[in-house]
Amino acid sequence: MPLYQEAAVVGGVVEELLGTFPLVVCVDDGSRDGSAAAARAAGAVVVRHAVNMGQGAALQTGLEYALRDPLTRSVVTFDADGQHRVADAAAMVDRLRSEDLDVVFGSRFLDDRTELDRLRRVVLRLATFYTNRSTGVRLTDAHNGLRVLSREGAAALRITHNRMAHASEIVAQVGRGHLRWAEHPVQVLYTDYSRSKGQSLLNSVNILVETLLG
Repeated sequence: MPLYQEAAVVGGVVEELLGTFPLVVCVDDGSRDGSAAAARAAGAVVVRHAVNMGQGAALQTGLEYALRDPLTRSVVTFDADGQHRVADAAAMVDRLRSEDLDVVFGSRFLDDRTELDRLRRVVLRLATFYTNRSTGVRLTDAHNGLRVLSREGAAALRITHNRMAHASEIVAQVGRGHLRWAEHPVQVLYTDYSRSKGQSLLNSVNILVETLLG
């Protein structure tokens, strides 16, 4: 779980995850608001970046940490702001194992549970269209932070784009590595809090811009 300035909510997110998953690792990306302490108090293992490096860098650190444990079978990437559902993550892990996949991507466009305004939907669709064209992997939602990776899938990734372009980089590496993948319907919960922390239309535009420039 990449973690940056989420002290107000991360404890609750960690506690909910620990009800289903045995280990939660938060990569605190240079937070200055007590996020690391809140995550640790809730039961997470916390790995810290001394300075803010970006979500892609935090994910790479988290994958490397998880792979140090020889018992790790799968890895879930999960946002710290409460916008993802633990039930969706658990269903994706079950699918990864039952279908012998390397990666399961969450998609908010495979059902109608996620409430998106029209303009944000268009911007995200454009980013996904460009990612699909540039990577050869055909997804419906290329910029969803909820993913599940097998140990082999996680080991095949090397994320070098520190910020939003990392999502397209992951998709590209999945394609180049001929990894076995699927998409799974998930609900993204856009709350007032999550919008204030970066899930606004402006952030969707930033995703598109960084995808085009990445």
